[in-house]
Amino acid sequence: MSNQFRVHAALFFVTVIYAANYSLSKDVMPQYMTPFGIVTLRVLGASSFFALIKYFVAPQDKIIGWADNWRSIICGVCGIGVNQLLFFSGLNLTSPISASLLQTIAPIVVVIASAVLLSEKITVPRALGIAVGAVGAASLILSRNAQAAIYPHATLGNLFILANATVFGLYLVLVQPLMRKYHAFTVLARVFLVGAIVAVPFGWREALGTNYASFPLKIWLEVGYMVVFLTIVAYLLNNWALKYASPALLGVYIYLQPVLAVLFAVALGKDHLTWSKAGQAMLIFVGVWLVSQKPKGAPAAAVVPETVMD
Repeated sequence: MSNQFRVHAALFFVTVIYAANYSLSKDVMPQYMTPFGIVTLRVLGASSFFALIKYFVAPQDKIIGWADNWRSIICGVCGIGVNQLLFFSGLNLTSPISASLLQTIAPIVVVIASAVLLSEKITVPRALGIAVGAVGAASLILSRNAQAAIYPHATLGNLFILANATVFGLYLVLVQPLMRKYHAFTVLARVFLVGAIVAVPFGWREALGTNYASFPLKIWLEVGYMVVFLTIVAYLLNNWALKYASPALLGVYIYLQPVLAVLFAVALGKDHLTWSKAGQAMLIFVGVWLVSQKPKGAPAAAVVPETVMD
């Protein structure tokens, strides 16, 4: 089996995991668990797992220095704690298709954050992409459709998802120097620990107060899916694949995730694809494609994960 095939397989599997989550989470929230309760289970499970793996894989590797320690704390707050609280809060209020489309704008946020924090140049195509993507996102957030009765607070949910994509885009820019300098499990163990410290105070009461005895087998499997596959397996495969995947290949999976999310949502009866959503998706896709274009004469672009780590 070639390494290229394994990279494709890993990226595709991660994309399927994330895409299915938009619909599967709807079975759990809010009837069986609250958003913050789910986040608490996820971050506690993942932080324990990555701390254990780090102990065996890279026991001597430590994040040192004031600057790197503060960077890792900010990454944990943005990339894990705030990111996951916003994502599940938003998904609880909006439709699976809207949430999956809005998360696709993360690469646009990365370009903006890189320009602000790293003084990278924003070219005319990238500026146009930011504008087009923003129009698509704004249209999606503010639109009211036939599902308004099902999701009466969809606008607030969409804003949460937009904020989720924004803080994660910031995380992607900030975490790159740590990933280059330290072992991946050293970084993951630290950021998940910080994320747990941020998220658990919001959801520990809800996690403890959940009536787990009322869970049918299907709900147990879906909660296990979110803790094991969505958090641990997806992060492991994503970090491995990013070492070998080109930016062009990652671009393919940026667009594949919402497409699969739409298929899952429609097939499972969780959402409906309308012409207006299709048009909003095209605006966002065009915006992401434009900002993904490398400026002429620029060095190879930094590798960015193909999807938000929901």
